[in-house]
Amino acid sequence: MSIADNLLKYKSELDPLSVKLIAVSKYKDADAVLEAYNAGQRIFGENIVQELVEKQEVLPKDIEWHLIGHLQTNKVKYIAPFISLIQSVDSLKLLAEINKQALKNKRVIDCLLQIYIADEDTKFGLGYDEAIELLRSEEFAAMQNVRIVGVMGIASNHALEKQTKDEFNELKVLFDGIKVSFFRKVDYFKEVSMGMSGDYKLAIEQGSTMVRIGSNIFGKRVIKHYKAES
Repeated sequence: MSIADNLLKYKSELDPLSVKLIAVSKYKDADAVLEAYNAGQRIFGENIVQELVEKQEVLPKDIEWHLIGHLQTNKVKYIAPFISLIQSVDSLKLLAEINKQALKNKRVIDCLLQIYIADEDTKFGLGYDEAIELLRSEEFAAMQNVRIVGVMGIASNHALEKQTKDEFNELKVLFDGIKVSFFRKVDYFKEVSMGMSGDYKLAIEQGSTMVRIGSNIFGKRVIKHYKAES
C-alpha cells in the first residue's frame, strides 16, 4: 500500500472518534511528507531538530509541526519561530527556555508535559510529583509565552496488554487531576497524547486525543546519522 493509502486507512478510523493523527515522519524525506500532505494530512511529528528545520523550510507552510522527541534547551531557538506543539516538555528549565524563545518571536508556543509512565529507564519525562511541582511554581506562573495544553506519555516497550492499559489509564487520571486543579477555567487544556502504531487502540480506549503513527504510514525507516541530535 502507498503512503496515501496507509494514511487514509488511519484517518477513516480516527476521524469519527475525533482523535488527531500525528504522522511521525522522522528519517523520511520531504517527498514522503509531501505525499502524505497531498492525501490530506496536516500534522507531522519529528524527533530531531535539524531534520525538522530542514523539512519545514521546503514543505508547505500550513503544516503543523510537532516536536515529539527529547529536546535540548540549546535547540529550542531553531524551532521557536514555527513549531505548532512541543510534546516533550520534561523540565521547568526547558519550559523556561521555550518561553524565552517564544517571547523573542512574539508568539505563544503550545506545549505538552511529557510524563514518565513507562517501567523503563531509557525514556524521558516528568514524574507525577515533578509535574505538579512545576505547575505550582512561581516560575511557571510568570511565563506568558507558553501554554500547557495537555500531557504526553510513552508506554513501556513490549509490555503485556494489561500493563500498557494501566500506564495509559494512570496518565489519563493524572490529566483529569491536573485539569481540575490547575486548568478548570480554560478550554485549551484538553490533549492527552498517548499511543503509537502498536498500542494506539488501547490508548484511545483510555482517553487519548492524539496518536503518533510512523512506520505504519511511511514504511520502514532508514535511520540517518545527524551530527547534532535534538
